[in-house]
Amino acid sequence: MSSKNERIPSKVLDMNAISNAQAGLHRHAELSRPLVMLLAGGAGMAVASIYYSQPILGVLSSDMNASARSAGFIPTLTQLGYALGILLLAPLGDRHDRRTIILIKSALLALALLISGLAPGLPALLAASLVVGLAATMAQDIVPAAATLAPEAQRGKIVGTVMTGLLLGILLSRVASGFIAERWGWRCVYELAAGLVAVFGLMAWQGLPRFHPSTRMNYRHLMNSLAKLWAMHPPLRRATWAQGLLALGFSAFWSTLAVMLHEQFHFGSAVAGAFGLAGAAGALAAPLAGRLADRRGPELVTRLGTGLAMASFAIMGLGLLLPSEAQIGLIVAATVGFDFGVQATLVAHQTLVYGIDPAARSRLNALLFTGMFIGMASGAALGSLVLASAGWMGVVGLSTVSAGAALIVRMCRS
Repeated sequence: MSSKNERIPSKVLDMNAISNAQAGLHRHAELSRPLVMLLAGGAGMAVASIYYSQPILGVLSSDMNASARSAGFIPTLTQLGYALGILLLAPLGDRHDRRTIILIKSALLALALLISGLAPGLPALLAASLVVGLAATMAQDIVPAAATLAPEAQRGKIVGTVMTGLLLGILLSRVASGFIAERWGWRCVYELAAGLVAVFGLMAWQGLPRFHPSTRMNYRHLMNSLAKLWAMHPPLRRATWAQGLLALGFSAFWSTLAVMLHEQFHFGSAVAGAFGLAGAAGALAAPLAGRLADRRGPELVTRLGTGLAMASFAIMGLGLLLPSEAQIGLIVAATVGFDFGVQATLVAHQTLVYGIDPAARSRLNALLFTGMFIGMASGAALGSLVLASAGWMGVVGLSTVSAGAALIVRMCRS
């Protein structure tokens, strides 16, 4: 008489064994507060590497005798490398030990940043910028690692804490880069960043536990499974569409803010950079959203977050009725509001997506962030076109509509 196990394919038994071993390992791994802070810091330093170049392009191009157009390829290649890394490298976290991946990427990122700081000319800097973008996807390995280590009842809170570090890296990198470059030169920005990433790598080597792979698929099958996951899980599609639409409005605002402030209020780049501090206040939403998602479910948080973002963008439209000083105050307040909403929604979406299939967290994360990146890129392009054709109120309208569309997606059940 055949047993029940004999009727189960051996691959399924292998995957069950892997899942059981991984669960046992992570139950015994102590997710201490210092480890959570280490992961948050690593995520922030990784993603900050993508944005260091933006405030320093002027002085960099002058130092290297390069045209502004040529220097503009530096952030372009960095963003391209990041996009390729999310799609092509992030899914590897399901196939290999995430600790090993994080350590390799931290070493590669530190080296690429150091080469950027020492680059003798623009071609070397461009090549290094592409590698910086690829290796900076370490952030997309750290967040699923935190979700895997976290107890289920605290997953939202812990993911929110790590995301706070990541979001602060995004929002404060431009401020720090401009400040350092003004005082010690643009090369110092890259050299300091390389040192910080190297320190993180050493600390991760000592403190980060190992992760058992959740699948034995080869790389080709791993990539093919992305389409299957997308087709199988409507919650993943809703999360990706909603976050991509929010990212569109978010990017349209930030990519046109400096131009608007210069043309309408005659402010320089320092004031535009200081708006990053207002945006950083929105990063406080991450841990709060995580806790609320743990208690009330991520669905409620996504609706509250998208609603807040839409309302904050819409409120900017009242600026036409106010004097100049009041307009600036209104924009600052609205910036805090929509950043809060966007980041809260992102944390809730990650909590939701990571609960779909624990064995595919890296691939699910890659799909979510690929959609978000497409929204960011589309927002930057559309924002510039709308600003040129319809002015700042056109950008505000675009951001409001995109956030409203995200809210509609979250309100729909099918």
